[in-house]
Amino acid sequence: MDQFVIEGGRPLRGEVEIGGSKNAALPILIATLLTDEPCRLDNVPTRLRDIRTTIRLLESLGKTVAVRGGSVLVSSAGSLKTQAPYEIVKQMRASVLAAGPLLARFGLVRVPIPGGCAIGLRPIDIHLKAFRELGAREIADHGDVILSAAPQLAGGRVRLRFPSVGATEHVMLAAAATPARTIIDNAAREPEIADLAAFLVKLGAKVGGAGGSRVVVEGQRRLRGARHRVMADRIEAGTFLIACAAAGGRLRLRGARGADLAAVIAALKRAGAAVSARGDGLEIEMRGRPRPVSIATAPYPGFPTDLQAPWMALMALASGASIVSEAVFENRFMHAAELGRMGASIGVSGAEAAIAGVARLTGAPVMACDLRAGAALVIAALAAKGRTTVQRVYHIDRGYERLERKLCEVGGRVRRVKR
Repeated sequence: MDQFVIEGGRPLRGEVEIGGSKNAALPILIATLLTDEPCRLDNVPTRLRDIRTTIRLLESLGKTVAVRGGSVLVSSAGSLKTQAPYEIVKQMRASVLAAGPLLARFGLVRVPIPGGCAIGLRPIDIHLKAFRELGAREIADHGDVILSAAPQLAGGRVRLRFPSVGATEHVMLAAAATPARTIIDNAAREPEIADLAAFLVKLGAKVGGAGGSRVVVEGQRRLRGARHRVMADRIEAGTFLIACAAAGGRLRLRGARGADLAAVIAALKRAGAAVSARGDGLEIEMRGRPRPVSIATAPYPGFPTDLQAPWMALMALASGASIVSEAVFENRFMHAAELGRMGASIGVSGAEAAIAGVARLTGAPVMACDLRAGAALVIAALAAKGRTTVQRVYHIDRGYERLERKLCEVGGRVRRVKR
């Protein structure tokens, strides 16, 4: 099992190329189930475990997938299967999104019900309710859910009780192959939703309002192939911005889009960082300790929950007290105890963490419990004095492509060690 060995206390300086967005690439890859024609996707972070799992899912359902660097070519290998294998779905919750395209195309699909995960239950009841509103019927059977729609899904209006990214994407995927008009109210507004919409339009569906709270999809019975470039990963960009703010220095992030990170950039500026748009990316410079800035996570355009843990690592070094409130997922503060091993002073009560900033963190053996918690520990280690060993970096590998190499290119001392 791999681990990172990090020698901290060095500022970050130079340029980082921000890769393609995992959270955008996953539903776009699954959207290739909507057509029998070839699709080419560029700027895909193909080294990530979740991407490789999605490719295996497509292949298990009957697609042929070829990977060349950061490009993925998906083509038809015959008739598609309508049952997703449990062995794949249990590894990645996003696999359940395959149900929508298959249900819309074939009127019947069987998928395993995803279980819980370290950051909360994240149930799919919002997804199932939406499909019921579009005319589907469901049966639970031995850990699976069977969805049927005879003769096919109907259009209609769906109102999500929460602006769930996964549910919004799932309904959009199904609606694209439903020859009717579907309206999604209280839709998620994340930039990845707009990127999925752009791909669906290239396939031949009509999609309006993506990026707003109401999305309208007019689907087609038959969709074509298309080529699409996946957007840059705003969470990777935000992670590097926060890492520079913690360790100090000056970074330029090529490909990062400031509009996607407005809430994070505003918080960084309040903390004392200088952040600006530069050409095709962003630039950040940080000197001295950060000022304390309290944040509360919220659906986009609010502060992203995926950057809550990295922000806590930064605030552990702040020149004062701050509060971090988690309003999106329950049970997402498990990194607080590991940061405490490095000298952070953090008290957790329910959905709030109270942080008393310290002048210095010290290296220690720590363990990543999920993807973003792992990123937080890496950030803390970069700023800490001495050596930190981060265990279970397979969590980090789910969402960051070549993280250790990118950090080394800008002055970090990070080694991957196989145990």
